[in-house]
Amino acid sequence: MAVGRALPTQDEVLGYFEALSNWGRWGDDDELGTLNHITDDVRLAAARSVRHGRSVSCAWEVAVPEEMERATTSCPCFADLPGAESMPLPGFRNDRHWGYSNERLGILFHGNTITHLDSPCHIFWDGQMYNGRSHSLVDATTGSAWAAVTAAANGIVTRGVLLDIAKVRDVPWLEAGQGVYPEDLEEAERRQGVRVRPGDAVLLRTGYGRARHEAGPTSDFTQAGWHASCLPWLQEREVALIGADTPQDVQPSGYDDLAMPVHTVGLAAMGLWLLDNCDLEACAATAAELGQWDFHLAVAPVRFAGTSGSPVNPIATF
Repeated sequence: MAVGRALPTQDEVLGYFEALSNWGRWGDDDELGTLNHITDDVRLAAARSVRHGRSVSCAWEVAVPEEMERATTSCPCFADLPGAESMPLPGFRNDRHWGYSNERLGILFHGNTITHLDSPCHIFWDGQMYNGRSHSLVDATTGSAWAAVTAAANGIVTRGVLLDIAKVRDVPWLEAGQGVYPEDLEEAERRQGVRVRPGDAVLLRTGYGRARHEAGPTSDFTQAGWHASCLPWLQEREVALIGADTPQDVQPSGYDDLAMPVHTVGLAAMGLWLLDNCDLEACAATAAELGQWDFHLAVAPVRFAGTSGSPVNPIATF
């Protein structure tokens, strides 16, 4: 769908690392990046987006390992019958009515399957992370000492805006490899009667969620998603967070030396937090039913020390 569009060259996109950089914008010690756009007033305005009181999840259920795509989940389950002799507390060993179940979870959440949040330390460019910190601050044993997901420990609460590009193009879903461009974003705004404001979270529906519900997850790295040309638009609108029903970047990206420009420029230069692999089908259906494309969005990452993200369950409340 790029026919007739004047797309930025690779050199121009590489120039985004400087042109769109937020390094130092909120101080040399800032780890929040674009989440700084979410002020108290933005959160209050987000609360006013609740007009019906209906909440929907924007996440996929985390399935058992054999249903995973390229992410891996290990969840051995421990179940015990009443009178568990293996319980460490003596008081429970003699309780013939008491039983329990328990799990040990191991999740590689980055990838194309699990709904998760990327924090700025997830991507390096030329050995540097957001705000000019060295990649050496990330240790394989202790994790990242800079811009980890715990920077968002207080949660991300803001106004969400769903831009339904599949609906704009009048297709059930965008085909793998099709990019979304600034013109698509503005056409979605026009048709939906909504405008993205500073501090908003923008959720992009390509329709892949519908395809995944109907046919299961794909097994390759080709996907629809944001084209790099959207990055200046996101910077100009002062967007705090972006999400998509894919892992964000259109694949292939169209640039030989930039496989994932939305991830690299977004995280390393802009400090733009990312919500990968959302399931936006219930959100889109609710928005269409209510005629309301903005909502209160709450994202609460698990406070995993030093990690580059977290599995999340974003909640949209209309």
